Amino acid sequence: MRRHGTVSRKPSKTQHRKPTGQKRGTAPRAARRRSPSAAGLQKQLDQRTCELAESQQHLAEALEQQTATSKVLSVISTSAGDLQPVFETLLSSATRLCGAKFGTLNLYDGGEFRVAAVYNVPSALAEMRHKTFRVHPLSGHAEVVRTRRAVQIEDIRTEPPFREGDPRLVALADLGGARTIVGVPLIKDDALLGTISIFRQEVRPFTDKQIQLVQNFAAQAVIAIENTRLLNELRQRTDDLSESLQQQTATADVLRVISASPGELAPVFATMLANAVRLCEASFGMLFRFEGGAWRAVAMLGVPPAFAEFWQRVRSGRVRERALAASPRRGSRFISSMPSPSRAMPRANQSSSPPPN
Repeated sequence: MRRHGTVSRKPSKTQHRKPTGQKRGTAPRAARRRSPSAAGLQKQLDQRTCELAESQQHLAEALEQQTATSKVLSVISTSAGDLQPVFETLLSSATRLCGAKFGTLNLYDGGEFRVAAVYNVPSALAEMRHKTFRVHPLSGHAEVVRTRRAVQIEDIRTEPPFREGDPRLVALADLGGARTIVGVPLIKDDALLGTISIFRQEVRPFTDKQIQLVQNFAAQAVIAIENTRLLNELRQRTDDLSESLQQQTATADVLRVISASPGELAPVFATMLANAVRLCEASFGMLFRFEGGAWRAVAMLGVPPAFAEFWQRVRSGRVRERALAASPRRGSRFISSMPSPSRAMPRANQSSSPPPN
């Protein structure tokens, strides 16, 4: 009888192959292939150094711009109503930060420009500071007027106005050495208030970033102009209200004296004259009445002694025009409350009354 063999149920052992070790000398060669060369390391170092220098430059420029802006705002806050120091600070900051040689800030009245501030302008162009000017129709300034946008001229010697002999541009190029120019408008609600112009004495265009910086300063100039306008309007309204209040107070004072002095004119005349001299900021004053065909001073305030003595001498007589004109001191502010003879005399006597001074 044939026996069948039994099958073992134990799992067979998995045979693991030992990893084959690298051959001697292979690993160091692979490491050498992966490691950068000295030239590569130097290139990376140079690149990082350049990036660091650029970052430091950007930070320095940003800090300088922030410092300039802070200075401008400080000048605006401490120069209420006075635009000149604001314009000078704005212009100097814009010129320096953009690497320009000199600059001008011009105000526009709708037909002409007036130089309001200059920075580092060559002495040969000194006359430009005190003159108004009209722009050549083909000049960069004219384009700013038309477009209300910043305009850059890379070389004014190649422009038609210079070739045609425009006096201002010829002076800028020949006397000031100007070549590259940027003009930026000062705009308020689409109205052109003026321009900022910066100049280089070599042909080297300004970057977009530099032009944007000048535009920022131009915006600050517009804010300063508008603040000054509003402040002046407020001051004028305050002065008008104050003057009106003073006049009302003076009128009330006169009415009070009239009611408190029935039948007495002297205190009324004195109060009226005092208020007139004070409100009109005069040096002295006199109040006259026309009686009996002659002028008589019925009230005086602050009159110089010699003049007062003169009036005492002529108190009872006619006042001659020549004597009256020659008596006050030259340069004094004098108020004479003297009505015309036509109001002081009856019509029948008008022809015989002497005209007062």
